Amino acid sequence: MGTYVQLPGVRTWYESEGTGDPLLLLHGGLCTNDTWGPQRAALAERYRLFLPERRGHGHTPDVAGPLSYAAMADDTVAFIESAVGGPAHLVGWSDGGIVALLVAIARPDLIRKVVVIGANFLPGPQSSAAPEMLDHMSPDAPDMAMFRDMYEAASPDGAGHWPIVVEKVVDMIRTQPTISTDDLGRISAPTLVVMGDDDLVTLEHTIALYRAVPGAELAVVPGTSHALPMEKPEQVNRLVLDHLAHDPVPTLFPVRRARSTAAGGTPS
Repeated sequence: MGTYVQLPGVRTWYESEGTGDPLLLLHGGLCTNDTWGPQRAALAERYRLFLPERRGHGHTPDVAGPLSYAAMADDTVAFIESAVGGPAHLVGWSDGGIVALLVAIARPDLIRKVVVIGANFLPGPQSSAAPEMLDHMSPDAPDMAMFRDMYEAASPDGAGHWPIVVEKVVDMIRTQPTISTDDLGRISAPTLVVMGDDDLVTLEHTIALYRAVPGAELAVVPGTSHALPMEKPEQVNRLVLDHLAHDPVPTLFPVRRARSTAAGGTPS
């Protein structure tokens, strides 16, 4: 069972379970907490999970005006401060990964470690392996049925609001985010970048993200798509848990990290 917390931007629904250090799970666009089903039990064994549903998603109502990743990052900062009460790990998938990056840039004091899965730092047309998909993301499209069912089952705005939310999300994906590599270079939290080998986000864009975040680590999960946490949950869960629980091991033949160390970074 979940509950609401009143944030400055929106009354936000969240669920919580488990014990240990706090860990936020940030769902993808047009999704709800249901999509974290394959992760919750494994992660709750070691962490206190917090699963907020962002504005216009799940049980959290929409707000007037367009949606933006910046506003959702502000909501997430307010959530950490009010509901969590201190620094937390962030695991973000797709749009949730974008939000995690923005929070890590803006409020490093609130972040322990970060995992971003299938995330991009430039808008969909520039980062997607299939940008034409945006033209087919209509509210009644067959491929949107799963997302529509999740929305209608949970939204306090009612099923009739679904087309409005779809239009807002598609507009957001077309034009956002616009995170510079300089801003990504300000991320100080240990960061793991994860993607599927057949992801919606291009491999080249993901590598650029990995290279821009200081000391980041990269994992490409074979035989998976943008839905890799659902397709190979055990492998994804192991990657997440290993990153959160352990420091990087010293490598024998560092290249990228050797340059980082020479510049004053941390060796790994």
